[in-house]
Amino acid sequence: MTTEPIDRRQFLGTAAMAAGAMLAGPAGLTAQEAASRPATTQPKYRISLAGWSLHKMFFAKKIDMLGMVRMCREEFAIGGFEMVNTLWPSPTYGYCRQLKQLAADLDVKLLLIMCDNEGEMTHPDKAERMQAARNHRKWVDAAAVLGCHSIRCNTGGSAAGDPEAVKRAAESFSELLAYAKPAGIQVILENHAGLSSDPDSLVALMKAVNDPFFGTLPDFGNFPDTVDRYDAIKRMMPYAKAVSAKCYDFDDTTGLETKLDFPRLIKIVTEAGYNGFIGIEYEGPRLDEATGIQRAKALLEKLAT
Repeated sequence: MTTEPIDRRQFLGTAAMAAGAMLAGPAGLTAQEAASRPATTQPKYRISLAGWSLHKMFFAKKIDMLGMVRMCREEFAIGGFEMVNTLWPSPTYGYCRQLKQLAADLDVKLLLIMCDNEGEMTHPDKAERMQAARNHRKWVDAAAVLGCHSIRCNTGGSAAGDPEAVKRAAESFSELLAYAKPAGIQVILENHAGLSSDPDSLVALMKAVNDPFFGTLPDFGNFPDTVDRYDAIKRMMPYAKAVSAKCYDFDDTTGLETKLDFPRLIKIVTEAGYNGFIGIEYEGPRLDEATGIQRAKALLEKLAT
């Protein structure tokens, strides 16, 4: 396998031509676009698999990223896959080509890359947060080669409700967007600790950046107990470019998720007009990962009808 880094010139021209289409992303229409269409033209949401659902197998060295993509199609019959940067060997051009070819052979759409451990986007020191923005560039490059619609970033650990942190984050993400937009790659934020798990701060950040390539990835989990997750998801949905169906356990009789009101959550998502992929992110301790994913898929399929 070649280990050469990705050359931005290898994909930038093609990505630029596709940039307009990427505003909605391969995940489907934005909530605003879908809501404006007649109901009869709206497709049902599709189901994808977040690679983190298999992280126990990965860290036990039972599977790698290529194996996850294969398992996504061959064991779960799921056609969309969401990658996690910490599960990659390295973001080289050769590896990306191998991953892309396997996904194409299996008819699996590589949707996005979840990016962790790349720096503090709300750091008080401007040099530190600009470096964090630059650290994400390699994942923008990889996402463009793979045909993804987005990279998922973190705001960092700054306290919720800090307006100065929101301003700093807006500056950092604007810097990253200047690099990502020419490649047709969106930058999206999950409620993933710190500033991002506070809906007031997250919505304020969306408004401060005010860019169609900048959006949210509402995660059904990850909120502190003080936050009304159902109201928070509703507030995130106008900016949503992906959705994460975090799940922990399922009732053996009804098939429902035992910790979260999935029918209510899915109703919030679909009533917002979202018609893209909803990604399974299983993190439960009782069921093994494969069984948890299968239970989640069965529930999402049931709620889609």
